[in-house]
Amino acid sequence: MTDGEARDMEVGIVAQHDNDRAARLAGAMRASLRRRGVDVRVDRATARTLGDGDGAAVADYHECELIVSVGGDGTFLFAARGAGETPIIGVNLGEVGFLNATGPDDAVEAVGAQVSSFEDGSLVTREMPRLAVSSETAALDLDPAVNEAVVAGPRRGRGGGVDAAVSVDGSRYAAGDADGVIVATPTGSTAYNLSEYGPLVHHDVDGLILNQMAPAEPMPPLVVDVDSEVVVRVRGDRPATVVCDGRRSDPLDPPVEVRIARAGPPVRIAGPSADFFSALDKLN
Repeated sequence: MTDGEARDMEVGIVAQHDNDRAARLAGAMRASLRRRGVDVRVDRATARTLGDGDGAAVADYHECELIVSVGGDGTFLFAARGAGETPIIGVNLGEVGFLNATGPDDAVEAVGAQVSSFEDGSLVTREMPRLAVSSETAALDLDPAVNEAVVAGPRRGRGGGVDAAVSVDGSRYAAGDADGVIVATPTGSTAYNLSEYGPLVHHDVDGLILNQMAPAEPMPPLVVDVDSEVVVRVRGDRPATVVCDGRRSDPLDPPVEVRIARAGPPVRIAGPSADFFSALDKLN
């Protein structure tokens, strides 16, 4: 491609792994988009399922103009890792999730409509924050989190947690032994945070959630401004880990400080919005 030459629109599709139905739906969307002249890439696992080439690395999907995630919230989070600022449309497989509002029967038409909106400049997106994890005293190499960042001990239960002091913008929030500390986005409030008795927070709220995991001296979960900086200072000599979205972890060698704060760019979501209160039904 030469300087000044416009390139064709490209859509990246990520389907839930080991799910033939998701792969078939991805194949149908790809065929429809190609018929209208749109370039399409599919992830490597889906390409193998479809018997069509090597597929593409999801880490490079930020090069696309639109990303389609086919599956559950976990598939959406996987797609978001490589999305950068590229909008994502989430397609569910029959069970509406918080991030996947488009149903399978409407998926081909809905994705085509989003492509048309992008092409005519009318695409509307919603933003949700990512969390960056950093430390001046530990070498960390973690992708920004969409749901939550967790600082935890090597195992749950007595003697397996961490001795941690937690502060928000320099002010102490909590300190003492706990299985771990969760810092979650509103998107992540319905995930790990909820399983640890944290609050449900509507996805339109600009905030971060602090929640301790089985603390010896509990403090109520706290919602702070989305631009707050949370510092978790791990004390003592017990080993610890920091985990983003339950996927990747880095070890911590205490004493160590971990900083968690909003990262840029945010995740951009295209397509229809899931009704937050209807989606709560799946939590039952």
